[in-house]
Amino acid sequence: MTNRNKGILLIILSAFGFSLMTLFVKLSGDVPTLQKTIFRNGVTMIITFFLVIYFKQRLFGKRENQPLLLLRSVLGGIGIVLLFYAIDNLVIADADMLNKMSPFFTILFAAVFLKEHVKRFQLYSIVIAFVGMLFIIKPSFSLDVVPYAAGILSAVFAGAAYTVLRALGGREQFYTIVFYFSGFTTVILLPFVIYIYEPMTLQQTVYLLLGGVFATVGQLGITLAYKLAPPNEISVFNYFTVVFTALLGFTFLSQVPDIYSILGYAIIFGASLYMFLKDKDGEIVPAKLAKK
Repeated sequence: MTNRNKGILLIILSAFGFSLMTLFVKLSGDVPTLQKTIFRNGVTMIITFFLVIYFKQRLFGKRENQPLLLLRSVLGGIGIVLLFYAIDNLVIADADMLNKMSPFFTILFAAVFLKEHVKRFQLYSIVIAFVGMLFIIKPSFSLDVVPYAAGILSAVFAGAAYTVLRALGGREQFYTIVFYFSGFTTVILLPFVIYIYEPMTLQQTVYLLLGGVFATVGQLGITLAYKLAPPNEISVFNYFTVVFTALLGFTFLSQVPDIYSILGYAIIFGASLYMFLKDKDGEIVPAKLAKK
């Protein structure tokens, strides 16, 4: 299996993990956003700490990589806080879909800062996926704009963070990168959470712990995916979160997708399949080769 195909599978697994994280964050109810965030990153920090020790990797990375590790942590931390704010104030599909604009920003940042070539068919795929997203969100300008702005900004910061991951390349092990990110944000947020902490029920605590576990699955998956393949080749597959989130929302939150949402899912799947079947020269791979 090529690194590109491994990256695609990992980013789909990551999408499923992040969808479950979104569900449990929503189910946890009326808990301060920063309190939810520290649960998410604290659980990830603990899990990846033992993974780093088990695989005998560096806890804090190499000295020469500190600027990129720190930048990735700052960008990712801001993105998560904004996403959780959007989840708290929007329906689950709206918040998740706004955040899933991150592949567009990832490709843009990778082209500008990493000088990665963006092929025409890749731009077409992103535009098609973006149109499908709009069918699902069905944005309304009559609602408070602040949570929607937070959702969009969460995508901007996520796209920038994933671009930094690509810049790191193979210079750091991915368990180290995730531990560094989760540990940094946990330490930074801890004083604020202590100040605003609100007591939680056992059920809320369990939901947030589960959210942290599945966030770890998502974080490890997407970190390794972007180390294996360029963002402009695999980031569109992150839109699988759309389907996962919609199914979870229907099952646990009784959110029934309408015809426009179903059309949006079909458009996004079409964009993903189109992206997958294109070879490096921009030609469609024959079906018999695509099966190999």
